[in-house]
Amino acid sequence: MRRLSEIHAAESVSCLNKALNELKDIWEEIGIPEDQRLQRTDAVHMHIKKLLDMMIAEEECLKKRLLSSIETCRKEVASLCNELQVQEYQEEDGLTMLQLEKDLRTQVKMMLKEKSARQSELKSLIQHDQDLCDILCDDLFPIHAERVPSQQQLQNYRQHINTRNQEKERRHAEFVEMKRQITVLMEDLEQHPDTSFEKDAVCEDEDAFCLSVENLSSLKVLLHQLDSRKAESEALCVSIRGRIAELWEMLQIPEEERERESLMQNTHTSTKSRLNALQAALQRLEELKKKSIERVIHTIRSEIVKFWEKCYYSPEQRQAFTPYHSDDLDEEVLREHELELERLKQDYAEHSELYDAISTWSSNWTLYQELEKKATDPSRFNNRGGNLLKEEKQRVDLQKSLPKLEKSLKAQIDQWEATHCKEFHGNGQPFLQYVEDQWNRHHMEKEREKQERQMKKIKQTEEDLLYGTIIRTPTKRRLAGTPTPGKARKVLTAYLCARTPARGRTPRGLERNKENISHLSGALHTMAASPQINYSITSVASSYSEFAVRSLSCSLDAQAADVIK
Repeated sequence: MRRLSEIHAAESVSCLNKALNELKDIWEEIGIPEDQRLQRTDAVHMHIKKLLDMMIAEEECLKKRLLSSIETCRKEVASLCNELQVQEYQEEDGLTMLQLEKDLRTQVKMMLKEKSARQSELKSLIQHDQDLCDILCDDLFPIHAERVPSQQQLQNYRQHINTRNQEKERRHAEFVEMKRQITVLMEDLEQHPDTSFEKDAVCEDEDAFCLSVENLSSLKVLLHQLDSRKAESEALCVSIRGRIAELWEMLQIPEEERERESLMQNTHTSTKSRLNALQAALQRLEELKKKSIERVIHTIRSEIVKFWEKCYYSPEQRQAFTPYHSDDLDEEVLREHELELERLKQDYAEHSELYDAISTWSSNWTLYQELEKKATDPSRFNNRGGNLLKEEKQRVDLQKSLPKLEKSLKAQIDQWEATHCKEFHGNGQPFLQYVEDQWNRHHMEKEREKQERQMKKIKQTEEDLLYGTIIRTPTKRRLAGTPTPGKARKVLTAYLCARTPARGRTPRGLERNKENISHLSGALHTMAASPQINYSITSVASSYSEFAVRSLSCSLDAQAADVIK
């Protein structure tokens, strides 16, 4: 199928031939000679040729312009792709110059629009970032303002701006809260902004304050300082109130006056005014105290004695505080008493757990000793109220808990000694040694009581052998056919009486037993009478006494069995 352009070209040739034929007919009709016809035909040919050449030149110029435009667009597209940081533009195959030039021009236009949009957004972001940096005193986002940013760079910049906005809101909220607290504290302390920074933070507009990290840190320091001052003032108020209460007690101020003074102090709204009022009240009491020194010193001495007892001070330690025994009661002696009382209070406060544990051990130890004495008292069996079982259970519990308490005490005392680099004393001696001595004394006392019971039993046995006295011991169940000790001794007594001569002489065997028993009794009396006996001798005496009693009892039982037979 022929193209339209070829058809139009053929028609143009046909029109040209037709026009030439018409010109030829006109020339013939006019009668123009042949040579002139040739001239005229040449003129027509030249005119047509010039026209066609001009047209061809114009089209060639158009072609050159198209090629130049294509080349220029290609360069612009490549440059824009590089600036916009996108992939290179791929041209379609089979396009004519016009189509290619149009596509390239369209692509350049689109890319220039994208470039302009990015540059415009970058400018806006930079301006916003600059405003945030002015408020937050931070650095600008690292990006080149003259270059076209990529989409990723713009996205990162947007995210950065969003983060900065959130940080601004957070810092602003933190600043507003700190400003409120600082204002309240300054009013409470009756303090006014002194430095330019304090004035900027408290007095200026909130939006005009630079929310830098350094400024916020300085605000935190200022807030902490004000908090510390308030805490110090409140602690000082508490201390002064405590001192005022002590002086009230020392000076025996009436209760009505105390209540009136307390009400006056509570009328002040700020900490500063309360502190000033308390200091004024304390000063008045101190002046009154100077006028009542003697009575105040005696009151402080009573308190010192209480803390001496709480801290387990020995007589030597108490004597070391010589002003306590001074009769010259002046301001210097009063000051020394106050310092001593303050030192004792501080000592007790620092080691209250240790002193409380020692107090607990002492009370438990005293109760344990009382229960031990009750446990060896024969009259306890006359109890009908059920206390015997309770006391025994309590005694067993104390016997188990005391070693645990002493172990805990030892750990606390070891810690105290490690801290103070000296030995802990209670009542004038190392407390752990005191505990050990108490246990040793307790064991020795129990051993002494045991010896006394055994000596009493031996003495009763002597009386039985000499005079036939019946030993009243608790009845125990025995095996069938075994004579009880009471019956055996009765039979033995009857047998001895039957063999006794009428003149009242003692049988020879009994005399020998009497001598042996007297010898044994004398030896035991000698051992029991010595008060300076040590623990090992006591143990030997105890075992020997038990051996003597068992031997004598076996001998009596054997003799009783012979008599029964």
